[in-house]
Amino acid sequence: MSTTQGKDSSTSEFSYAVEDGVAVLTLDQAGQPVNTLSPATGAEFDAMLRRAQGDAAARAVVLISGKKDCFVAGAKIDFLQTIRTAPEATRVSREAQEGFNRLAAFPKPVVAAIHGACLGGGLEWALACRYRIATDSPKTSLGLPEVQLGLIPGAGGTQRLPRLIGTQAALDLILTGKSLKPQKARKLGVVDEVVPAPILREVALRRARELADGVLIPQRKERGTGAMKGLGGILKGLSQADRWTELALEENPLGRKLLFDQAKKKLLKKTRGHYPAPEKALQAILTGMEKGLGAGLIAEAELFGELVVSEVSRRLVEVFFATTALKKENGTADSKVKPHPVKKLVVLGGGLMGGGIAYVTAQSMGIPVRIKERDDAGVARGIGHVRGLYEERVTKRQMTWREVDAKMALVTATTETSGFKNVDLVIEAVFEDLALKHQLLKDTEAVTRADCIFASNTSALPITKIAQASRHPETVIGMHYFSPVQKMPLLEVITHPKTAEWVTATCVDVGKKQGKTVIVVNDGVGFYTSRILAPYLNEAAFLLTEGADIAELDEALVQFGFPVGPITLLDEVGIDVGEKVAQIMHAAFGERMAPAELMKKVTAEGRLGRKAKKGFYTYEGGKKKDVDASVYALFPSGADRKKLDRHDMAERCVLQMVNEAVLCLGEGVLRSARDGDVGALFGLGFPAFLGGPFRYVDGLGVGKVLDRMEFWHKRLGPRFQPAPLLTAKTQFHR
Repeated sequence: MSTTQGKDSSTSEFSYAVEDGVAVLTLDQAGQPVNTLSPATGAEFDAMLRRAQGDAAARAVVLISGKKDCFVAGAKIDFLQTIRTAPEATRVSREAQEGFNRLAAFPKPVVAAIHGACLGGGLEWALACRYRIATDSPKTSLGLPEVQLGLIPGAGGTQRLPRLIGTQAALDLILTGKSLKPQKARKLGVVDEVVPAPILREVALRRARELADGVLIPQRKERGTGAMKGLGGILKGLSQADRWTELALEENPLGRKLLFDQAKKKLLKKTRGHYPAPEKALQAILTGMEKGLGAGLIAEAELFGELVVSEVSRRLVEVFFATTALKKENGTADSKVKPHPVKKLVVLGGGLMGGGIAYVTAQSMGIPVRIKERDDAGVARGIGHVRGLYEERVTKRQMTWREVDAKMALVTATTETSGFKNVDLVIEAVFEDLALKHQLLKDTEAVTRADCIFASNTSALPITKIAQASRHPETVIGMHYFSPVQKMPLLEVITHPKTAEWVTATCVDVGKKQGKTVIVVNDGVGFYTSRILAPYLNEAAFLLTEGADIAELDEALVQFGFPVGPITLLDEVGIDVGEKVAQIMHAAFGERMAPAELMKKVTAEGRLGRKAKKGFYTYEGGKKKDVDASVYALFPSGADRKKLDRHDMAERCVLQMVNEAVLCLGEGVLRSARDGDVGALFGLGFPAFLGGPFRYVDGLGVGKVLDRMEFWHKRLGPRFQPAPLLTAKTQFHR
């Protein structure tokens, strides 16, 4: 083997070596946990390519990462934040496109060897290479997630991906921002080959030589790019159904219009026009299909430029930075506090919450978890719930039965406390009953070590009161998960005055390992999320009492930007749960939180929501159907509904949530406005394009929010009393 090595003096990110005729370019950005793409990186890569082109010893090129579990994680977001004008952003996009155009036209074959995250600009980089190999590692993922930051791919992704895998498949990826696992990427044609991680480099070098020798010719489906192609090229490698779909929807102007019209209709139903990026991506893709690659790239760059400086993108990028910062924190004021290892975990209660907690523990942490239930029937339900979640993953082809069996081997269930002596963390997920939680705490401490953490999944009961039953209250804490646990991203960790810092750090660490975004709040009735949700839902109940139509009220808040309306949410959470929390809040906060009497009447009728298949809506086959008109008989005004203004309804509910969030910050329940925004976004579905309650106040203007609060305060009384920080006209993000 002949090998030449040496780092180019003009670069700081790449190493260059030639191995048996192949130039290996290794990207490893010093001092950074992941590789990212920026103009500086692009310029250095161009220099490396020029070196490879002029190197007679190099017949082909392999691009590989020096990071442990990352190829390229995307564009350097910090750099994008420095851009102030749309033309400047467009210029940056055009430069990136031109760089990747040079890569695509490079005379020597270039192989992308992908392990770990290959996202955004990273995937656009790989798409410009001649051949792509990915590892089969679960840490390898490929996608164009730019829409999640209010952007679109700006380095050719809206043009190259449709040409590679077809418009329909590309739309699904680009408009949603979802990522692909390696085998799915290979099936779609995003990558050419999937190999085990240990042999990635070896296979990439071999394929590079085979491409250079003409032995390997990648077999790919020819895709439409706007002009009608010969039938032979279109039909090659496609099934009969695929052929007709390709011809009807992508190669035919009428079919193409139908495809894009349907795509736009579908995305607008989801975004309600609040998120412009998916529409811009659709526009760029369509331009490329109808007018060719050059026009498509120009459109992509111009639309990218508009989005970079848009308010929506600014808000979404701020959310990205906030969650990134949270990942680096341990939940305490002292960054030196280390979490204790959690090797065994117990969940008390195997219902939907307990089963969900057990599932994310086994799935993401990979440690033994035991469900404790009262009787054998409860044990069966708990194990059955976890098993059911895994069966869903098999049905969706996200896991194999062999992988499921390995994970289920970590989950056991019992009615006894044997084996609890070596448990590190116990999470109780039982009914909201203080006496029951006290008894469980005492029973747990009788059979566990003194340093075993007891965490309550309560959504409203103060942790301080729960800890009163403990012999060592410093190990008692709150871990408030959201339903369904396997889908909802937030974990709210609640500390009381005696909670030890190592306990907080440990629970934050566990939450992160379970795949959660974690915020830490101080103790108080309802903590943060339940506390700000209660007045929001309560205001919705008052609106129903005043004559609002259920569907109209829900639609008003969906139009505002929430994923579901407040009445649908009440049905999902459980109307009885909402009513009980409302009573707890009323007792704690007085007249300001006085609940609408309507809720008592509804629950007294046995209308508990989805779980009882009877609430404000009807249910069929487990799915919500229509408003149950018979519920109006319980309302003061009966079936006669008023036409209330949607804007006013939305404003009243939102202001209640926002005002309560400001109160939580002023009272010290929240540690920062940032945490309050993240909690509302990831736990309650507050519209992400608004950035959270505190960003919303800053964006609208504190004075304007205060004016609206005072307007409703005069009309509706104490529940709209403005928070002191609003009265002081405080700006929350500086």
